[in-house]
Amino acid sequence: MFRPMRRSKQALSAQETKALLSAEKRGILAVNGDEGYPFAIPVNYYYDDAQGKIFIHGGKAGHKVDALKRDDKVCFTVYGNEHFEPGDWAPYVQSTVFFGLCHLIDDAAATEARVRELGMKYYPGKEEVEKEIALDIKAVQLYEITIEHLLS
Repeated sequence: MFRPMRRSKQALSAQETKALLSAEKRGILAVNGDEGYPFAIPVNYYYDDAQGKIFIHGGKAGHKVDALKRDDKVCFTVYGNEHFEPGDWAPYVQSTVFFGLCHLIDDAAATEARVRELGMKYYPGKEEVEKEIALDIKAVQLYEITIEHLLS
């Protein structure tokens, strides 16, 4: 069902893929948008290695939510570790692309727990995370992506 990676010599190892997913702060989420057009947006995310899942947060309404309610299939891309080799004009980057199913999480306790983990990735400390959660958690929608196929 899924195509193999065309340039397999550039494939990342499983360890490199997990390190990239853990270290990078943003990914591109692509959904099946309105009238068959793809809709891809940058998002902050949290990678749970133990579960092999990606968690993102966002609003409870909008284009992304509508698209996911129609079709839960997504593509998620993360790239980073950019560097230049001497004499080359183009940067080298590592990337991983995966396909999966994205579900909206309705459980308030699970949402708060995952948003706390996500917040610790982006904020300097727990105090700032707790302040943001207290202010905005009621407006947050949690998205859980189960990875079905990975290209790295």
